[in-house]
Amino acid sequence: MKKVLIANRGEIACRVIRGCHDLGLAAVAVYSAADAEAKHVAEADEALPIGPAPAKESYLVAENVLAAARASGADAVHPGYGFLAENDDFASAVSDAGLIWIGPRPETIAAMGDKERARQLAHGAGLPIVPGSARFLPGDLAGLAEAGSEIGYPLLVKASAGGGGIGMRRVDDAAALADTVEATQNLAGKAFGNDAVYLEKYIERPRHVEIQVFGFGDGHAVHFFERECSIQRRFQKIVEETPSPSISEATRVGMAEAAVALASQERYRGAGTVEFIMDEAGDYYFLEMNTRIQVEHPVTEMITGQDLVGLQLRLARGDDLTSLAQDTIRAEGHAIECRVYAENPDKNFLPSPGPLERFEPPAAADGIRVDTGVRQGDTVTYFYDPMIAKLIAHGADRAAAIQKMLAALEAFRVEGIVTNIPFLRRVVAHDAFRAGATHTGFVEQHKAALLAG
Repeated sequence: MKKVLIANRGEIACRVIRGCHDLGLAAVAVYSAADAEAKHVAEADEALPIGPAPAKESYLVAENVLAAARASGADAVHPGYGFLAENDDFASAVSDAGLIWIGPRPETIAAMGDKERARQLAHGAGLPIVPGSARFLPGDLAGLAEAGSEIGYPLLVKASAGGGGIGMRRVDDAAALADTVEATQNLAGKAFGNDAVYLEKYIERPRHVEIQVFGFGDGHAVHFFERECSIQRRFQKIVEETPSPSISEATRVGMAEAAVALASQERYRGAGTVEFIMDEAGDYYFLEMNTRIQVEHPVTEMITGQDLVGLQLRLARGDDLTSLAQDTIRAEGHAIECRVYAENPDKNFLPSPGPLERFEPPAAADGIRVDTGVRQGDTVTYFYDPMIAKLIAHGADRAAAIQKMLAALEAFRVEGIVTNIPFLRRVVAHDAFRAGATHTGFVEQHKAALLAG
C-alpha cells in the first residue's frame, strides 16, 4: 500500500492526509466544484475533481470516486466519516476494483447499518438492548398499535437505516403513532433509500456513552475506553469528553467488555464505535455500532496517546499490530472536544454560510488541538455540514480540561460568519456541565441560559 485516496472532504480529509504522511504514504484528495480551492485539496499530494457542488452529484457518487482512484493510481481508499463511509455497496465496489478498503468488511457494514439487525446481533453477543419492535414497512402497519402499547409511551420511531439524528421522532401517545410512523418512513426513504422503521422505548434524560473499539478481523478486538457525548442539539453531538464524568468503574468495565464482545463476535476489522444509552438509574443499553472513525476520535487519542487513524492505515497496510494488546492501552487525564459550527444557535442553529474574513484558532500547544478543514479567506458554503473545526483540550483532570477549553474558546477568532463559539463557552462554563450533570436534553433544559447574551 503506497497511495491512499481519501473519499471525503473537510477536516476529516485533512486528518487522514496527515495520517498518511506520518506513515510515508501518498494521499490523494477528491473535490467537488465548490471545493476546488479547499484546504484538503491543497494538503494532498494530488487531487482529482469528482463532480458538481451538491454531495449527491460528487462525494456520494461511488462511480466518480472510484474513477478518481483508478486515474490517480491509488491502491487504497479511506472513506473518513459520513458520505460513503458506511455504504456496504461502495466498500464492495472498492474491493472488487482491486483496491484496499480501509474499513470493516462490507457484510459487517451492512449488518450494523440495519439498526434492527444490529440490535439482534448485539443481543446475541450478550449486550442489553432497549425494548423495541420489529420493523414496519410502508403499507404494512399490522401490529403497530400492539407494539406501541407493549413498549409504552413515550417511544421513538426510528429509521432502520438512520443515523446522525435523522429519521428519529418521539411519540407521546397512541393517537399520533400511525401518522408519525408514516412520516418517518417517507423521510427515511428519501434520506437513506430504506423506508423501514421500528419502535424503541424512549428513555427519559438519557446519557449517550460510547466505547471506541479496534478489531483485527480475526475475532480479536481491544477497546480504548469510553467517550460521553450527551451534549447534543437536534440529536447531534456538539461536545464530547473522556472519561465520562457520570459512570462508575464497574459500569465502565462492563460497557467496554460488552463492546469488545460484539466486535469480537463480528470479527470486526479496524476502528469502530459501540454506542450505548444510559438511563437515570445507571442501566445501559446498546444503541448502535458505527463502522468507521468517529468525529470525536481526537479525545480518545488525547488521553491514550494512540493514533487511531494511523492504526486504521497500518492494519490495512498489513503491519504487525500484535503488540497492541489491551493491557498496553492506558488513559491519562481528561479530554473535551467542542465542535465549532458556522451556525446561529439563537435561530435554532440555522447554518450561517459565508466568507471566513478572519479565522484564527488558538495555537495548538499545551494540551490544545485543533482539527479543521478551512482557512482564513475560505468560504463556508451551504452544500455541506457546517462544522468548520474541532477544538480539543486535554488536562490532568476534568476541571483542568474545562479551564483549558474555556480559554481556547475565548481565544478562537472568527469573523465574517456567525458561529456557535459563544454558545459553546456557555455550555462548558455552565454549573450543571461542570458538575457532570449532563444528558441528551441538556441543551433544551438550559436553553434560556445557553442562548443568553
